[in-house]
Amino acid sequence: MKRMMACASAMALLVAACGGGEKKAEQQAAPEATPAAAPAAAPAATGATHDVDMEFDGKVGKFVPADLTIKSGDVIRFHNKNGGPHNVDFWADSIPAGAQAALDAGMPDRIGPLQGPMVVEPNAIYTVSFANAPAGVYKFYCLPHLAFKMHGQITVQ
Repeated sequence: MKRMMACASAMALLVAACGGGEKKAEQQAAPEATPAAAPAAAPAATGATHDVDMEFDGKVGKFVPADLTIKSGDVIRFHNKNGGPHNVDFWADSIPAGAQAALDAGMPDRIGPLQGPMVVEPNAIYTVSFANAPAGVYKFYCLPHLAFKMHGQITVQ
């Protein structure tokens, strides 16, 4: 409950900080100036790339697909399709033993252990690398939409 309250407070601050109105030309950042790429410390992906859409229509939250099987070394790109903000959080007690370090290393810009940042912009993508991830089931959810049953699982082979 404390975690949901902290998230709600963070989202309120985010909305307040975003403000409204038009930005002047000097305030607009060029896309290449934005450090959106994964940090250099993230392990290199060696496998395939998979896409998962994050959707919320006001009543139902879902990851599409919600159940995915990948190989260690693969990458998953989570797309904010609608109804954001969204994020990707993994339950620490629902991942294989020894997986947290590999998963945290593959999650750039985390807001906490096993917690991806809020993806606010429409069509924005958050990428998670499963480099060095041990085989097993990884259960995950979207914190803002957990009450709407927005969760899924990844099986790493």
